[in-house]
Amino acid sequence: MVQHRGALGDEDVVTTNGLTHTSGTRAALEVASMPTIDLEHGLVVVNSLLHRGVTTVEKLAQAADEAAHWPYTLSIPRLLALADGRVETVGESRTLYLCHIERIPLPVPQVAITDHTGLVFARVDFAWPDLGVFLEFDGKIKYQGALVDGTDVTSVVLAEKRREERIIEATGWRVIRITWADLAHPERIAERIRTVLAAAARRAG
Repeated sequence: MVQHRGALGDEDVVTTNGLTHTSGTRAALEVASMPTIDLEHGLVVVNSLLHRGVTTVEKLAQAADEAAHWPYTLSIPRLLALADGRVETVGESRTLYLCHIERIPLPVPQVAITDHTGLVFARVDFAWPDLGVFLEFDGKIKYQGALVDGTDVTSVVLAEKRREERIIEATGWRVIRITWADLAHPERIAERIRTVLAAAARRAG
């Protein structure tokens, strides 16, 4: 069966600022079932919609059940098993996918870091708390977004370095930093992550 046109229910259409469009749930479902979209790219879109609060995993699961007769939907349960609204950026979604496809234990997104008083002073992109390892994805936006009038790039980078040092001092954890360039060679960064996690497991054991 080839679907040429899908019927839209009342819940599939919403209006925002006078513009009528498909709901976040419907949009996510359609993207996830496109034959030209693979799991990685589908995860990026779905995580973004989840993070923005325009749909939920529960709503997506229900919609996927109702659209089980659609073509190209067999991978949707796998996608929803990975989807997480705590993931904030494209780089983070791709990092999560990398861990999945390389069979690395999935890290916890957006882990809060507290000081000795219990005050949260930082959040890390991902962490394996039981192993004492955290991972930060370094995209340009992380640094460009911190720039304000009178602040240069060097100051922003040094501030991030101080933040990292404070996290390590508070937790004793080891850090892994990856970039867009690393994602271009997933097998290399995956091996690096495995090495760090294995060393951490030996210390913990």
